[in-house]
Amino acid sequence: MTEPAVLLRQNGIPITAQRLAVLKAVSDRPHGTVDAIAGNVRATIGAISQQAVYDALGMLVKKGLIRRIQPAGSPSLYENRIGDNHHHLICRTCGKTEDVDCAVGAAPCLSAADNSGFQVDEAEVIYWGTCADCQSTK
Repeated sequence: MTEPAVLLRQNGIPITAQRLAVLKAVSDRPHGTVDAIAGNVRATIGAISQQAVYDALGMLVKKGLIRRIQPAGSPSLYENRIGDNHHHLICRTCGKTEDVDCAVGAAPCLSAADNSGFQVDEAEVIYWGTCADCQSTK
């Protein structure tokens, strides 16, 4: 991965300690929630408001530097694996989230039966189930 300061600079984003720490936290903790990312940032740089974390994440998503995953009934998750239209496996028991490569072929991976005139460039698939660890504890 490109250095966080270089990524920010290349995308015209002013470099701050908070933005660097948020970008690093997403990299260190793929599929992290806002709370988990904020905790990681606070451990790194000290005080930062929850709103500042939300603002930094929103801006990084908008600029395409990170990806927000919004599983139904769950908090948003953030990751820095972008640009490959991969999908996710999520455990219904513990919430563990894993990347899984594209379902079929090249992006957008799946073709809509009727695209209603849309030019489809991404398909988001979430596979729900029970992870191996949770299966072994039943």
